[in-house]
Order: sequence, then C-alpha cells, then structure tokens
Amino acid sequence: MKPATQQLINQLKALADPVRVRLMALCARGECSVSELTQVLGLSQPRVSQHLKALCDSGLIERFRDGHFVYYRAPVRGGNALARRRLLALLPDDEPQFEQDAERIRELRGALAADAAPANDTEAQSRALHRALLELTVSRPLGDLIDVGCGQGRLLKLLASRSQRAVGVDIDADARRFARAELLLAGLPNCTLRKGDMHSLPFGDSEFDTVILDDVLDASERPVDAINEAKRLLRRGGRILVLSSVGGRPAEDIAKSLAAWCMQAHLRLATPRSIPTQSPHWLLAVLTLAEPATVAA
Repeated sequence: MKPATQQLINQLKALADPVRVRLMALCARGECSVSELTQVLGLSQPRVSQHLKALCDSGLIERFRDGHFVYYRAPVRGGNALARRRLLALLPDDEPQFEQDAERIRELRGALAADAAPANDTEAQSRALHRALLELTVSRPLGDLIDVGCGQGRLLKLLASRSQRAVGVDIDADARRFARAELLLAGLPNCTLRKGDMHSLPFGDSEFDTVILDDVLDASERPVDAINEAKRLLRRGGRILVLSSVGGRPAEDIAKSLAAWCMQAHLRLATPRSIPTQSPHWLLAVLTLAEPATVAA
C-alpha cells in the first residue's frame, strides 16, 4: 500500500476509541495542555498521555513544549493536511459529549483569562489601531501571519480569522498562557503560541506572508537585527507591519529612526501612519522587500 493509505488506516485505528475521539475534538479547537485534558476528561494523566501518544504517532495531532508545559494540537499544516481536515470534518457537530468537553475547557481557560492584567490602551485608541490594521487586510490578504511580541494576543484575536495560519511569539511565558486562553475562548483554532527571541526566531526562511513587529523594536538593542530576522521570515510579496507606541516622544523622531533602520536592512518603508492622527498613541508602518535592481541593457 501507498504510505498515505497506510497512514489513513493508522489514523482510523487511532480514532476507534471514544476517549481518543474526544481528545481529537478538543485539540482541534486549539492548543491544550496535558493537565487541562486530564481535568476535562476526568482520567489519570498516564492514561491521557497514552491516548495522546497514539494520536501523535498517527499524525492526527502534534506535541510541543512551551516552557514548563507540553501542549497538543491538531496541526494546521504539514503532511496530509487535507486528509486530516476531512477526518476532522466527520466529527459530528451535535455530539453532546464534545460540547460538554468544550464548555469545560472554556471554563478552565476563562478562569485563567480573568486573571490577565488589563491592557493599558484606552478603548478609543484600541479601536483606532484595530481599524487601521483591518484596512490593511482589505488591501491585501494576510496569508500566514506571525505576531512577534504578541503579549496577551490582542492582535491575534483581531487578525487570526483573516489569516490562514496565525503564530504568536513572545518571551513572556505568562503572556503566552493568557493568549492561549483568549484564543481558545475566541474559537480561533488556526492560532499557535511559541516562545521566541525577536533576533532569532524558530521558523524557516520565507515562511510567512505577514510579519508583525508588535511594539518590540524600542526594547531591542539591535533593532536592525530584529528587522533583518523579520525579513528572513518574509515571503516574496509579503509585508512587515511595525507597531511602535509613541509615549512621550515625537512621532516624527520614531519615524526617522525606523527609516534609518529600514535603509540598513534594505527594506522599503511606506510613510508611517499616526494613530490616532491627533495626539497619536501608535505609529504603524508597512515594510516590504526591495525589488532587485534591474540592469540596463
């Protein structure tokens, strides 16, 4: 038999168990830790881990570590993604057990999200920023998106439904946990959270269509290196969106610094936008790859 056929047989065998089907339905909703799955199913951790291993071995879910926690999720991409989506589509939407499990994990995540620190932005400032970002999605699709410095996931919640795949990166473990809770509560299964340093991100070259540098450049001692790392991740035709909080500084000074960094990184910089226009709280800039110079015949 072909490898794909054998894998399908293995996946069908793995799903021939009620507990594994419940685990599969939960992991299709978002990233779940072993402790969360243990609480939802009311089973011992060794037994849950055994079932998760069978699902991982069949390629139905993937396992990854984030700090002290291990998470499981249904892969958004990768080998046989179409076949995996077809299998997931066979899970009935009206199964009461699935909804009970989903409600239980929403309760667990809701308690975690309630402990998150409130954002510093005023509601009006947030609305203005969100409008500006959504306008950019109208002019060009986001495709595969990565938000570097995602914090508690506010931009991921806004943009994930408009992207094919959404990845949030932050060095703060608590922020990633809160973001995970918010994204699951929002019903955004195409999101994943990862630990990462803006200067050395754990992703391949040309892996994303949209890279957001989410108010991180001012915290870097090597902003040009951070921009070059974002450039490395960018596909041809993609965009880097840079967000910078203005604070007490003139927006013009921030724009000048960004222009100098972009010149060193050989990136095109569109005129940055102040948000709101009067008394700006944010500066939003769009960076694109410079086209190779043409040689005259």
